[in-house]
Amino acid sequence: MGLSIIILAAGKGSRMCSKNPKVLQKLAGKHLIEHVINTVTKLQAEETVVVYGHLGGKVQDALAHHGDNIKWVEQTELLGTGHAVLQALDSINPNNKVLILYGDVPLISFDTLNHFVEVTRENQLGILTAEVDNPAGLGRIIRNKYHDVMEIVEEKDATDIQKQITEINTGIYCVSANHLAQWLPELKSNNAQAEYYLTDIVAMARMQQVGIRVAQPIDIFEISGVNTRVELAQLERTWQRSRAKVIMDGGVSIADPDRIDIRGDVTIGQDTWIDNNVILEGQITIGENCIIGPGCFIKDATIGSNCKIKPYSVIEGAQIGSNTTVGPYARVRPDTILDDGVQVGNFVEIKASRLATGVKAGHLSYIGNAEIDANCNIGAGVITCNYDGARKHKTEIGKNVFVGSNSSLVAPITIEDGATIAAGTVVTKSVESESLTCLLYTSDAA
Repeated sequence: MGLSIIILAAGKGSRMCSKNPKVLQKLAGKHLIEHVINTVTKLQAEETVVVYGHLGGKVQDALAHHGDNIKWVEQTELLGTGHAVLQALDSINPNNKVLILYGDVPLISFDTLNHFVEVTRENQLGILTAEVDNPAGLGRIIRNKYHDVMEIVEEKDATDIQKQITEINTGIYCVSANHLAQWLPELKSNNAQAEYYLTDIVAMARMQQVGIRVAQPIDIFEISGVNTRVELAQLERTWQRSRAKVIMDGGVSIADPDRIDIRGDVTIGQDTWIDNNVILEGQITIGENCIIGPGCFIKDATIGSNCKIKPYSVIEGAQIGSNTTVGPYARVRPDTILDDGVQVGNFVEIKASRLATGVKAGHLSYIGNAEIDANCNIGAGVITCNYDGARKHKTEIGKNVFVGSNSSLVAPITIEDGATIAAGTVVTKSVESESLTCLLYTSDAA
């Protein structure tokens, strides 16, 4: 039996007080619904259907990069979860098992869902439940004296005794499309909300003697939904602490797990130290025995072992070799490669350049579109003037070159091995090896 997935994402989210749909609020750098989409992609379902409503065009635009992997169904009237699933029924294979999820429950894990789908047989109704300390506002699982699930009662419809139950309904179900086709048209809206509750299919299953399979999430935070910005912030911290724990369990030291933000896929080697207020975003690999100073922002980067990234440095889209030092307050921009043993100091900015082993650029320099060979020294305030107002040009510097402070290298130029550029020189043409260039050095035409 194949698998179809329905993700409910039609709610207005009015308590967010936002001009964007609730499912497009961000957690760990991604839209809430994008977390769900990324997780279910691993289940390799035959089809994924997203039921949208309020500002649905924005939701479709946000997930456009997923291409044709998503089917879209509009719920024009917000008449409850049962009504929402009914809208999607015609868009799924009627012979499949169906997993029902929510776009505002972002952290449900692949392991939990995979286990849930596997243990729910095709002739059963699967319900994901959870034991919680404070079940206020949530639907309660009603069991008989034999501990069989009989029904789910929503908070607003529950008696005082039922409200004392701590096993709650997460809203996540796994059931055959055939059963849904039988049950959903029979739902009634005679409840406090005047809505068609999906939870009523539990009582229908009991009446038809359909077996009910119960599973629970691996971590309780997985089933947390988001309705307000306060809840979003709380879930963000919960998620970040869980990510920090995984990293620390792998041999990495984090100064304060409550003061780190991980917004992507991160691999970090043993004995690396991460100080406070560091943000790690995108695809990141950091080697062993590194020190990441406070306030650093690192995105889509590879950093070798034994590196020091000093406070408040920004590294984005770059590759940094081992035994390299960056910062403080340095900015390493996309398409930059720093080989082993490079030293980049305070307020140095580098873009689309390669600095070979042993290069030093200690202070207040801009290096753009440059190739700098081994063991060069780039003095304070040096600028590669790579842009002429229309195009970018390249600066090539050989081995063992010394470029004095406040020099301007007007590209395109080549400075050959062993050359020395005196402080304050403006260089507008190529420089021969082992030569000394000082003050204003220009072509005859200039």
